[in-house]
Amino acid sequence: MGKSILITGGVRSGKSRLAERMTLGLGQPAVYIATAEAHDDEMAERIAQHQARRGPEWHTLAEPLDLVGALRNSDSGAPRLVDCLTLWLSNLMLGDHDWQTASDALAAAIPELSAPVVFVTNEVGAGIVPENALARAYRDAAGLVNQKIAAACDELWLCVAGHPIKVK
Repeated sequence: MGKSILITGGVRSGKSRLAERMTLGLGQPAVYIATAEAHDDEMAERIAQHQARRGPEWHTLAEPLDLVGALRNSDSGAPRLVDCLTLWLSNLMLGDHDWQTASDALAAAIPELSAPVVFVTNEVGAGIVPENALARAYRDAAGLVNQKIAAACDELWLCVAGHPIKVK
């Protein structure tokens, strides 16, 4: 089994930068499994900023839905970074896919992987209760997915204002 790490935190907490450093520390070159899709200009700019930060030691694989397949297909020894689980979850939910089955499959696949993998996710439940049903369902689903993947991973880190705290 390869080492598995989950890094969580709020928006702009430093979790992606920490995940990139940790992944490259596990070996180079590394595979960046990107779950984001650019549906508007602002998201396209965020994706471009992430890509500009990464150097030639990264191979990018875009996979908005089939994370288990992407992890199995890239399980050749190079460390992988999945950024991020909450975008993956929103892709599943907005596409009317079964996110519970997909997250169960992901959690079950983690111990079977031979190459290291670092996951990034957002901590979305620490704020106010959202005003609409879809946002509340997403917040609850994200909390459940984060718990499930944290349980399957060897390590859990929380990023707060650019400072990582090892939780597990």
